[in-house]
Amino acid sequence: MAAFLRASRRSLLSCCGILYSHGQQSSLNSSKHIFQFFRSHASQAIQKSPFESNILRILRNEIEYQLDYAPPHPPVTKFNTFMVEDRPGEQWVTLRRKFGEDEHIKIEATMIDGAITIPKGNDENLGEDVRLHISVLVDIWKGEGSDFLEFVCSSWPNSLEIQKVYLLRSDSSRAQPYMGPNVKDLNSGFRDGLNEFLKARGIGDELSAFLHEFMMNKDRIEAIGWLRKIQSFVEK
Repeated sequence: MAAFLRASRRSLLSCCGILYSHGQQSSLNSSKHIFQFFRSHASQAIQKSPFESNILRILRNEIEYQLDYAPPHPPVTKFNTFMVEDRPGEQWVTLRRKFGEDEHIKIEATMIDGAITIPKGNDENLGEDVRLHISVLVDIWKGEGSDFLEFVCSSWPNSLEIQKVYLLRSDSSRAQPYMGPNVKDLNSGFRDGLNEFLKARGIGDELSAFLHEFMMNKDRIEAIGWLRKIQSFVEK
């Protein structure tokens, strides 16, 4: 009887061991399948939708096209006697120089901000040309804290036109100073004098041509940078 009980006990333990082993293996297999399930779904979650993938493809193609068609070059840092300060990510460029012993000149120019059409000739059938426009501010002062002249100009590809001339206080103490007449309303002799005043300081048609070339290059740089920022955002 004792022998029978010992044999039965061994059979029961053996059976339980087999069941435990199979249960453990089943549990491991189950955990493995669960892990694979979540890993698969996590992988699918970070994949881009067809719409986003298409946008990324278009962005990459556009960036490649811009770099191949009209690759920008590094912005220059000097023009004649002016130091050129590019402002990446902004629509402005600043030029500075000294004139004489104590005169300071600062020029701020926008990127291309407008255009007009002009006829190519007297014959209307010849069509029209487009003239691009850049807004330019020229500040000239003598000594620290002194009043300054501010010229509001229009820069065209081959000419610089003075629109307004302001005499301003450095401390802006007068809230509404008299801003002066429109330069175009003044006699031609006075207008010529103002133009000569600026030309003596290197501010004229040559500078205007430089600004247009600089801004065309800057426009390409900023456009490519903008495309890359959009691409980076979509890729996240």
